[in-house]
Amino acid sequence: MNWKKIIGIIALIAVIALVFFKLKNNKETTESKVYQYDKEKPITVNADTIRLQTIDDANTYAGTFEPNKETKISADIQGKINAVLVDVGSSVSKGQTLIQLDNSLLKLQLQAVEVQIEGLEDDVKRYTILTEADAVQGVQLEKAKLGLKAAKVQKATLLEQISKTTIKAPFNGVVTAKLNEEGGFAAPGIPLLQITDISTLRFTVNVPENDLVQFQNNQTYKISADVYPDISLSGKVTMTGSKANMGNSFPIQFQVANTNNLTIKSGMFGKVNLSDTKQEQGILIPTSAITEENGKAKVYIIKNGKAVLQPITISRNIGNKTIVSGGLATGDIVVTNGFINLFDGANITIK
Repeated sequence: MNWKKIIGIIALIAVIALVFFKLKNNKETTESKVYQYDKEKPITVNADTIRLQTIDDANTYAGTFEPNKETKISADIQGKINAVLVDVGSSVSKGQTLIQLDNSLLKLQLQAVEVQIEGLEDDVKRYTILTEADAVQGVQLEKAKLGLKAAKVQKATLLEQISKTTIKAPFNGVVTAKLNEEGGFAAPGIPLLQITDISTLRFTVNVPENDLVQFQNNQTYKISADVYPDISLSGKVTMTGSKANMGNSFPIQFQVANTNNLTIKSGMFGKVNLSDTKQEQGILIPTSAITEENGKAKVYIIKNGKAVLQPITISRNIGNKTIVSGGLATGDIVVTNGFINLFDGANITIK
């Protein structure tokens, strides 16, 4: 009997057994450290039962106040800035001087033209007398008259250029930006100041297509600013959008007269109220309960202890809640929180 061969076979079998045992032990250790999700295990979620609620803001639409007029002022001619007579926050009136450009060279040119005009006027008088006495030809008188006309046109041009060195306010407003200083250089197209008129404001809201019928051009509606809810404002509809935005809503624009002390500022948020007394009943759910699949809004509802993905139709948002116009009925149980690992058909337990 070949004992060496037998011992070798036994040793090989032992090594193979040891390797197999080690691999099995490593697999069990690894599996014990890895989380194994059990699809049959119930998922704990927060849920709420659907019921009709009073929608206090059903006839309220949020929007933003914007200035009625706003412009950046630049010079019509180029030149050095001699003086800036206003600062940011200054109230200005239409026609008030804001910036004075250097016009000394233009004034000297004007004086030269005025001297030229005086000489040409004397020539016209002289040639008129001589022509009547047949002492000179009439063509000399015509040349003098034409020269006088050209000089007067040049004078008018210089006067217009000098007037443009004084930059004035185009309308009543407030200086909201100062973009240059004394000693700077002004040129056409380079903004120097920004003036904003908030005595009249534009207020814009975005309205779903189903609610457009509630707004009529030239009709007035009650508007309030979020930070000043006690100040009652009146807005007249001046524009209804002809094209919907990406949210399938249409812009409605109102013209609103500001308070005497211009309390309402550009950029503030506000609301337009269609009714103070009418209260609408509807289905409200937390916006966080809504998921999106293929561009369609859906929610998880609980039926027979299982999660069911239900398509819904959204009307609009109010704060952190959403009005649902279709897809849900009173008594439905909607999952409001706890979407981790949630899937259609999952077993559910409610906190």
